[in-house]
Amino acid sequence: MKATLALALLLAAVPAHAQLLKCVGKDGKVEYAARCPDGTKEQQTGIKSAPGGPSSSAQSKQPSMAEREADFRKRRAEAAESQEKQQKEEAQKAQLQRACNDAKNYLAGLESGARIARTDPKTGERVFLEDAARATEIANAKQSVQTNCK
Repeated sequence: MKATLALALLLAAVPAHAQLLKCVGKDGKVEYAARCPDGTKEQQTGIKSAPGGPSSSAQSKQPSMAEREADFRKRRAEAAESQEKQQKEEAQKAQLQRACNDAKNYLAGLESGARIARTDPKTGERVFLEDAARATEIANAKQSVQTNCK
């Protein structure tokens, strides 16, 4: 149905080409028209007139409906790809920001001297961080802050 309607509109829009004539009257008056009135001398000008455009070559350069549709689909795909890329970049930024905040909070907890407990994977018991291990853990946390908070 849509294709039939589009075809009908295309056929209705086909411009009629006419030649522009130079009409010279008996008194020397010059007129330009598609048809010369009676009593005037008709001369060819070589100029073709087309409604809606200066020449037929300009109209033939317009892309067809299929080309315009392909261009539209290409632009839509590029826009979707660009939006997807932007969303991925924003997600990566948010993840890096969360990692930075977590590393800073952990470092602040270690430096405050609060007791840090972990679960022993073998026994399942809580084990508190000793002073010797705390210094190593602070160094690791500082390295993590430097890595994640650029």
